[in-house]
Amino acid sequence: MSNEHKEWMPLDLSGKTAVVCGSTQGIGWAAASHLAGLGARIILLARNEESLKKALSNLPGPANHAFAVADFSDPNHVHSAIQTVVKKEIIHILVNNTGGPAGGPIVNAEIDAFRNTFEQHLVCNQILAQAVLPGMKSAGYGRIINVISTSVKQPLPNLGVSNTIRGAVASWAKTWANEVGVYGITVNNVLPGATNTARLDQIIENKSAKTSTPADKIRQQMANAVPMKRTGEPDEVGRAIAFLASPSASYISGVNLPVDGGRTSSL
Repeated sequence: MSNEHKEWMPLDLSGKTAVVCGSTQGIGWAAASHLAGLGARIILLARNEESLKKALSNLPGPANHAFAVADFSDPNHVHSAIQTVVKKEIIHILVNNTGGPAGGPIVNAEIDAFRNTFEQHLVCNQILAQAVLPGMKSAGYGRIINVISTSVKQPLPNLGVSNTIRGAVASWAKTWANEVGVYGITVNNVLPGATNTARLDQIIENKSAKTSTPADKIRQQMANAVPMKRTGEPDEVGRAIAFLASPSASYISGVNLPVDGGRTSSL
């Protein structure tokens, strides 16, 4: 068999449209940038309109990117925003990415913290996935990628609410993968480890304040816990997301992919 015309690693996303949540900074912005770099049209989804406009102006790739304002603390607002989007066009790629809740031991967690985080993550994910599903089915192409945490494999100390809800999202995603695979739609989770984002800065600052330990020392301790002896960069997570969104990942579905430098001790 001749391989003369075989595309060895199909990554081109030209003609595809992606909705990327929490996409004005950190991992969300990195994901949006790499998807755009592969040719996808991006619809940024976040709550701050000014930040969205700034991010939009810096995206590479096609000139027709767009944004929609959505406050993930209000599922009704997210529903309204995504319905406006899907009435106009088919979404081929959905990246669910929302900031985590405040840290703290689970024994001290308020009931509302669980309820609010469940709505912000799982309920909003469900709203978004249900909205884009018809278009993905009609296109015969769909990628739903959820940015969660390595805590779904190994619960992290002092992140009681986050550990609980992230685990629920992982099970939700696996169930979706089982049900929509027949339509050529994949559903996967990307699990960042300690990544240099505003979220990590917040965790370090909180721990520093509680333990009277310098923030730099805590950051170095985190790096030392990783076999690669460093924390990750948002771009490294963004590239993993872009690969899972590409045609090359057509037979990968229902997985939890750690992007953590090998820190997670479970297989």
